[in-house]
Amino acid sequence: MKSAGPKASQKLQPQQKNGDSMSYQHQDWQGKVIDLPKGKVVCIGQNYLDHIQEMQSKTAPEALFFIKPATALCPLAAEFVIPTGHGAVHNETEIAVLIGKKLSKASEDEVMDAIWGYSLALDLTLRDVQAKLKQLGRPWEIAKGFDGACPLGAFVPAEAVQAPQQLQFSLSVNGELRQQGDAGLMIRGIRTMLSEMSQWFSLEPGDVVLTGTPAGVGPLTPGDSLHLTLHITRQLTGQSDTTVLLDVQTSVSMQSL
Repeated sequence: MKSAGPKASQKLQPQQKNGDSMSYQHQDWQGKVIDLPKGKVVCIGQNYLDHIQEMQSKTAPEALFFIKPATALCPLAAEFVIPTGHGAVHNETEIAVLIGKKLSKASEDEVMDAIWGYSLALDLTLRDVQAKLKQLGRPWEIAKGFDGACPLGAFVPAEAVQAPQQLQFSLSVNGELRQQGDAGLMIRGIRTMLSEMSQWFSLEPGDVVLTGTPAGVGPLTPGDSLHLTLHITRQLTGQSDTTVLLDVQTSVSMQSL
């Protein structure tokens, strides 16, 4: 496995922790600020079969879309905070897509040119709150959209990722592998997902799309150390070649909502 050079280790410019999500700015894999506004986060649920199975979720043919507000964004840097006093906070590691051009009712052929780049994100989830709201038949935005609910890494430019459905990613917690994802196993691929989303919501420059989480979600606690990687594997004449695009180490602290 090789790295993409100095770009592979994420070096974000100093920003405050996610207790002050207003400080967030999109950055690239060299630590430079991207000239795009901080937008909404549009997410897809139930996009990996193994996660559907571990959650014993009910499914439907239609995609499950939901939105986190821009205030959920915070940097996935040296440390991020999780809320206390509301039950378990679960990790959901996902490939993130940064939108560079507006998409509205776009065809699948149009969406790829609108992508600025790719990164990793944590879709932090107040699992106990979500479960209670589901039982009541109520929307569960507060379980997914609280301030700081979307720690987000630096973005790798789209031109450096020629085949995004070959992206793979991992999350280790305290040295133990917890999640492994392969974009090739998505139920809806990135092209299809963005096109379907744009039929309902216009995707604006600076918006972020979260593409779903694989199995391995679980509780985070203050003091946990996290290691996330984003890499791509290409098959070359009888062997595979893996390049690390992002390598992020972070830790968890706590804060009351």
